[in-house]
Amino acid sequence: MRFLLTSAGITNATIDNALVDLLGKPIAESSALCIPTGVQPFAGGPSHVYRFISGSAPGPMCELGWKSLGLLELTALPSMKKELWFTMLQETDALLVGGGDCQYLCYWMQQSGLAQMLPSLLHKTVYVGLSAGSMIMTRYGTTYGNHTLPTESDKCLGIVDFALHPHLDHKSFPKNSLANQEKLAATISVPSYMIDDNTAIKVTDGNIEVISEGQWKLFTPDKTTNR
Repeated sequence: MRFLLTSAGITNATIDNALVDLLGKPIAESSALCIPTGVQPFAGGPSHVYRFISGSAPGPMCELGWKSLGLLELTALPSMKKELWFTMLQETDALLVGGGDCQYLCYWMQQSGLAQMLPSLLHKTVYVGLSAGSMIMTRYGTTYGNHTLPTESDKCLGIVDFALHPHLDHKSFPKNSLANQEKLAATISVPSYMIDDNTAIKVTDGNIEVISEGQWKLFTPDKTTNR
């Protein structure tokens, strides 16, 4: 399986090169489906969805020059016949999964059936996550609670065996200081990658590589690594 788990999208040339490597061809020759579901429970959700799709939101994803780009809204899929969207999903080179609320996004990944498809789908398709879209693939997720889901709903899918904490030391997220992230990581039983917006985690068939032009830290019970 192939993942590119970013904090804020394809923000620099190094992350862009990692995406092209995973695709095995240029972005201009690749197809993508974007998933904006995670921002739906936010205030002004529809405008956040539009900004993500149109490329006017922070975090380059949809505006990279894809050969073709489509929208996959997970909340709609359970009411549609599977053949209307499944074939298109199988033929897509990349899934671009936006940020938002981990719990809400995870719930609709499961309800739509996409979560169950991912292990087989990602042998061909590259999963590209942004913020919460990255976190739900790991063993740790969060929620803002702006929804009516059962409180026990999963906040992550646990497909990769580590935790991811995006937006390290970002001025818009004062709680994401390194000191606070280390305290949080100490409560989690798996390794934690703390990454800033110029960093991503590339996972290829279980091999983990940090892709960065910024700052990151790996926290484990035994040791930590700073960059």
